[in-house]
Amino acid sequence: MEPTRLGKDRNGYWMDKEAGNDGLLPKASALQLALALRPPASVAERHFVPAASNAQARHWLNQTGWPDRRLLIHGADSCGKSHLLHIWAARRQARVLDAARLDASDLSEIAANAPTALVLDHLDRVTSERAVLHLLNITRECRTTLLMASRLSPVRMPIILPDLASRLRAVTLVPIMPPEDKLRFALLLRLIAERQMVISKPILDWLMCHLPRTGDAIVEAVDCLDRATLAHKRPLTTALAREALAALLACDDESLS
Repeated sequence: MEPTRLGKDRNGYWMDKEAGNDGLLPKASALQLALALRPPASVAERHFVPAASNAQARHWLNQTGWPDRRLLIHGADSCGKSHLLHIWAARRQARVLDAARLDASDLSEIAANAPTALVLDHLDRVTSERAVLHLLNITRECRTTLLMASRLSPVRMPIILPDLASRLRAVTLVPIMPPEDKLRFALLLRLIAERQMVISKPILDWLMCHLPRTGDAIVEAVDCLDRATLAHKRPLTTALAREALAALLACDDESLS
């Protein structure tokens, strides 16, 4: 079924306009379909929000001649690490690899092509430490500039291979700090716009006051609110927001107690 053919009937059920199957998809299926058709978050440079919390990372990424041609950016979930990596990769025409899926075929291709620049994201999710160790060896031999990102700094990662642990700890580390209110609000507005949601200013102000002060909490909150408005088929109210975010707000209350 092509997305452009989809519409809703007067009861809020999804239908295929050309096939005429009115009301064949129940509300739960409509919700799943809407979520499946949601576009991925943009990693374009024009959508990145510069702020004091990411200033150090932006400074390093605008430099050349990193020590040993390696740099590791680390910070909490949804702080902008992957976005910065993709911006740098686009500038350098570099391939972006995921440490959780790095395998022998990737290593063979890198060794054969000897790229000038390479990006490795989600280092803290590594599934093959030996593959990452081989990657470090190959990029050193090929004189490849390697940019990496991780939620944790190497000293906090439970690395088993001693060689890998020592080499990662020798890499220049650049932190991304917790987001300031300006950045949190910009992220909140961007995520709302991407989902084509309509949220009043009083609710936006309420969210900024009550949500945990992390980028990850903003992302989780918008996801929860989007699901709630789709499921209830009505505009977002403060009461509905409280209901949808009850678990997230409770976790924040527990962390403060």
